[in-house]
Amino acid sequence: MVARNLELPDNLVESIAAIFDQAQLSVTNHKKNCVALYKLHRQAAAVAHTGKNGAIVRRVGERKFGDVFTGMVNQVLVVKKGHATADRVVRFLGSYVQFMNQKAAAEKVKDLNDPMRSISARLEDDADDTITSRFVLRLLNWLLEGFLAKNKIVRYRCVCIVSEMISHLGEIDEETYDLLKEGLIDRICDKEVFIRAHAVAALSKLAGSEGPDEVDPREKTILEVLVDVLSYDPAPEVRRAALISIPILPVTMDAILSRTRDTDALTRKLVYSNGLQTKIRHPRQLTIAQRELVIKDGLGDREPSVRVAAGKLVTSWFDIVLAEQSEADDSTWQGDDGGIMKGLLRFLALFDVVGPGEAVAVDAVLSIFVTRTNTPDAFVFPELYWKELTAESAVLARVFLEHCLSEKNEARLEAASLPVVTAFAFLLQNSYNALLHVLQDAENATSLNAGEPEDQEEVEKREEELAKKEVILGELLRMSLKLDFMDEIGRRKVFTVVKDMVAHPELPPGLINPCLDVLKEILPTERELIRVIVEIIVDLREDDNDINYVESSLLGDPDVTQTTTGKNKVSQRTKSREEMSPDERMEADITDMRCLLLCIGMLERVNGTFEDNSTLEGILADLIIPSVKRKELIMREKGLISLGLCCLIAKNMALGSFQLFFGQVQNAPEEVRLRVLQVIFDLLVMYDEEFFSRSDDVAQKITGYLVQTLESDDSASIQAILCVGLSKLMLTGILKDTKVLASLVLTYVSPNASTNQELIQCLSYFFPVYCYSSPANQARMQSVFLSAFDVFMRIRENVDDDREMITPLQFGLLLVDWTNPQKLAEIFKTELQSQRSHVEVAAGILGALYDSERS
Repeated sequence: MVARNLELPDNLVESIAAIFDQAQLSVTNHKKNCVALYKLHRQAAAVAHTGKNGAIVRRVGERKFGDVFTGMVNQVLVVKKGHATADRVVRFLGSYVQFMNQKAAAEKVKDLNDPMRSISARLEDDADDTITSRFVLRLLNWLLEGFLAKNKIVRYRCVCIVSEMISHLGEIDEETYDLLKEGLIDRICDKEVFIRAHAVAALSKLAGSEGPDEVDPREKTILEVLVDVLSYDPAPEVRRAALISIPILPVTMDAILSRTRDTDALTRKLVYSNGLQTKIRHPRQLTIAQRELVIKDGLGDREPSVRVAAGKLVTSWFDIVLAEQSEADDSTWQGDDGGIMKGLLRFLALFDVVGPGEAVAVDAVLSIFVTRTNTPDAFVFPELYWKELTAESAVLARVFLEHCLSEKNEARLEAASLPVVTAFAFLLQNSYNALLHVLQDAENATSLNAGEPEDQEEVEKREEELAKKEVILGELLRMSLKLDFMDEIGRRKVFTVVKDMVAHPELPPGLINPCLDVLKEILPTERELIRVIVEIIVDLREDDNDINYVESSLLGDPDVTQTTTGKNKVSQRTKSREEMSPDERMEADITDMRCLLLCIGMLERVNGTFEDNSTLEGILADLIIPSVKRKELIMREKGLISLGLCCLIAKNMALGSFQLFFGQVQNAPEEVRLRVLQVIFDLLVMYDEEFFSRSDDVAQKITGYLVQTLESDDSASIQAILCVGLSKLMLTGILKDTKVLASLVLTYVSPNASTNQELIQCLSYFFPVYCYSSPANQARMQSVFLSAFDVFMRIRENVDDDREMITPLQFGLLLVDWTNPQKLAEIFKTELQSQRSHVEVAAGILGALYDSERS
């Protein structure tokens, strides 16, 4: 029972002041001062005025204690941010509220378990109205009033104290909870960054107490408010506070992962070091797509600190997977690596190595090799490893091989017991046979179910199995490039297998380029590579399944070539397209598409001239030119790409075909135009002297047409390709036309391009590099200053109100920054005094201001 009508201690104010004075000096004495303050609080609470019936009328002691306490706190509220003494007092306030609630809970449990007390007394003490609840409620309401103060320091301190208290408030009534929630949400919109950051931290502590049925459907939940802050707050400090505070749940995961692309490097780092590494117990809490996004963005970040944090996250995931005992491991091979290789295979299973996630998985494994440098030392490949290859184990073997070669660690490769070239050739053969078996099964299933719908589940299963076999074979082909082909028997065997693969009409398109890389590595010259591929194309178009090659001439003496073999062999079909049935035409189109893919892959690997490889003439006349004339978009696109590659090794052909490519840009659909523009810019870079140096009229027509297309075309992709191509021509010095530069500047600030991220990224890099790399380039930018500004103002006047565009001040600052001679490359710093670009800009602006003809 609380005693009544006692006197307050004479030194109450001095005692509380002494406690606060000690609390501000060090946090180590907070526990002792909480005990002393609570003792004073209990003594003061015992002083109360009672009525005739014994009921409490006025709690004089509690009121007095509260007045003194808030008076002490009031001294802290005006102390500016950064003072350690004030920060210690704020922490002390949170500690005291926590201490009071702990004491109240302990006394409540003790009284409830006391058998000597009556039931009525227990129920009385079980009431919500206690010394602690009354004190916390008064203090909280008083602080909430400070949320609306005009002084930003008072608002900041009030929010800080509430943030310290909020985890230890105990039970509060619904009205106070709503006031607290509304007050914190209002402070999230405060104009001061540091207030918003602390409000976010405080509000996040209420997220767990909010039930889904307690929120009005028209209002946002606390989690939704935090997600909005994390995604849209302009201050990185506030976004970081939200990132640290927000819980990882399915509804918040996308917003958290989106911060891997945040503009602030520290925020991106916190996603990995604080968010994912500490709050996620297992990587499988994320979906495969989310895991790949996290690793791709982290390991590919431009900031070293972010890459290091992402590497630590990858290593922690590997440790988690390594500690697991896999029950689904069907492999029978056993290594003496301590389980590291199988652990890495389970780690690779976290990613979609069969699909687009292969590159991400490779980067993740390489990150582990870099972080744990002794991991590759444990690799030993038993014979069963190669007999039981899976997509993951094939990728792991290839990554290990490439890593050792990049590190020039041949001793580690020898210790790993990798197969020799001949054995590797048989591995290729077995893998190729397995792929053919899957293809045959699919063909048989299609024949058996002719005219009837196939089971979709079975179809998906076959497609998945085919994709796995394709990955395994592709990885083996990539490993083949790293082999030592001094072994003649192994080299011949590898050539035979790869040649048969390329000649197979149903080889998956994804394996064509790896096969061509291996053939280029094996064959002695480019001419032999061209001859082999041309013969394969001819035989495919003739539908001849008995393909015979003179292997001895190809793999024998490297000095002996047979460029004339098959020179007179044409690839034209014996039956014209009009004479074919619809099914035959479809088969012919499929064959032509495969031949074009082979042709493109071959031409991409050729560095010699067209004239030195006469076997290409038949392919050009009978396959490429007819494909360019086709109406089908995909055929015409591949034909134009092939023709463009031929032009890169044939100058006269390029000059004669250039008008054809320009015509396609004018009339073709967007997909074809994109490819043609790439071809055009490749030709302009390759033959710059022929197009730009010999005739000013031709050069002006080309640049004028490209600039006109850039300014008039509405396609974002076309604009991006044009900006990339023109930027390359400007950077290399091939183009020096100021009209092109002005057009690029205006395109950069145009509201039409504001959502074209590829274009914005290209030009954001181009302008600083172009202007700071040469005084001449900076002079060109200075020469277009006023004319570009005039056009910009006219564009701005005609822009609709609902479209955003930078201000004239921002545009002017951009141009002033690009023409700043102090930012020139170091090589030109010695000539700094002679650079007058800013002087010329200033003179031009003054002249424009006094020009009476300007409006």
